[in-house]
Amino acid sequence: MTRATWRTRLGFLLAAVGSAVGLGNIWRFPWLTATNGGAAFLLLYVLVIVLVGVPGLLGEMVIGRRSRRNPVGAFGALGGRRWRALGGVALLASVVVLSFYSVVGGWILRYTVASASGAYFADPQGYFAAIDFGVGAAGFHALFLLATVAVVYAGVDRGIELATTVMVPGIVVLFGALALWAVTLPGSAEGYEFYLSLDVAYLRANFLDVLVAAAGQALFTLSVGAGAMLTYASYIGEDRSLAADGTIIAVLNTGIGVLAGLVIFPLLFSLGISPGQGGPGALFVSLAGAFADLPYSRVVGLVFFGVVLLAALSSAISIFEVLVAYLVDERDTTRSRATAGVGGLFLVTGSGAALSPSLFTLLADTVANLALTAGLLGFLLFDGWVLGKAALDEYRNGAGRLARIMGLPWYYAVAVVLPLFLAFTLVSGLGTVLGVPVTTPQAAAVAVFGVVGAIALLRRQADSAV
Repeated sequence: MTRATWRTRLGFLLAAVGSAVGLGNIWRFPWLTATNGGAAFLLLYVLVIVLVGVPGLLGEMVIGRRSRRNPVGAFGALGGRRWRALGGVALLASVVVLSFYSVVGGWILRYTVASASGAYFADPQGYFAAIDFGVGAAGFHALFLLATVAVVYAGVDRGIELATTVMVPGIVVLFGALALWAVTLPGSAEGYEFYLSLDVAYLRANFLDVLVAAAGQALFTLSVGAGAMLTYASYIGEDRSLAADGTIIAVLNTGIGVLAGLVIFPLLFSLGISPGQGGPGALFVSLAGAFADLPYSRVVGLVFFGVVLLAALSSAISIFEVLVAYLVDERDTTRSRATAGVGGLFLVTGSGAALSPSLFTLLADTVANLALTAGLLGFLLFDGWVLGKAALDEYRNGAGRLARIMGLPWYYAVAVVLPLFLAFTLVSGLGTVLGVPVTTPQAAAVAVFGVVGAIALLRRQADSAV
């Protein structure tokens, strides 16, 4: 079976940016920023993107292009059969993420339809509270999933590449216009202050919690740790610079995330809504209320939520493709059957999240962060201590002079520094979930012990194989 490829570099970049941008930056980023101290969260988020996200993204892309396979097949082909379990973790993370993500996609779809009648204008908060969970939410989740299935069914070039080439530019243009408009709103200055003015005391008192949330959000928005970027990179050629492409993806993703905050927070404060009050519905409550006061409010609402729907689809498509690629590569299944089977799986898991607010919150706010962090930790240890020089060679293929020079610093960051950081955030996050107080020194000690032990084990295995 001939493996699919991207038609153009631009097509790959827009698909990858679409995967990264999605609702992670438009829905989840403002929500987590609001509940984690505003600028305190923004600062740590940007630092994690630059110092962890970009190198980690390149590490995942290296595995994908080197193997030209899905996560399970990639680790099996490059590291041996026992490593296929790590690919299985990536598949599980994809299931976790899309199970709640499709529910949010259903919310967006419902608001897009409701914009035509202005159904949410009179009482934005009450409207969202009435439609967020239940049978209706499960139904719209199914419709959103059906749209995702349709694009993935069409294939990599005729479906995913074509769709995201239209979606991503529209997202950027519309949010840029909204950010300019938000400046004119009364009370917007307070929103900018909350978003951009750092509260050092808050950051000191809540450093671990904010760091874990920022790390989870950075990995979520870059689509790393669940195999989406690994799968997308498996479709690109040897002549392309992974360093250049990865940097472009990260810059555009972060820029759109920050831009979303410049729209959401001025709107929240102009409506007199507390930043943390909206929770998962902050996007809907703030913007729905703002649209009611605009000329041509129904048209504006329809266009806005329509474009956000495109962003949601672009991310859902990339996650969905991870499982489809696995079935096509490893089970020799046709794309049509694989797409139908994966769609059936997410119909069940997403419906569960749509019917249960507690399950939705658990997946969206806790399990996703831990799963993505653990997934990327495994990917980077694999790069550094299983692939070794082969990972560095793959990084340098097609790279320019500067990127080639940065190869060694990237390799050592991937092999040692980033695993330590990811292990630290993972331990801290697990402590929060389990209700076990973990101090910074304790989390650091456990992280160092765990990573050093893992490296020693991997080196011993490599020596015995030789």
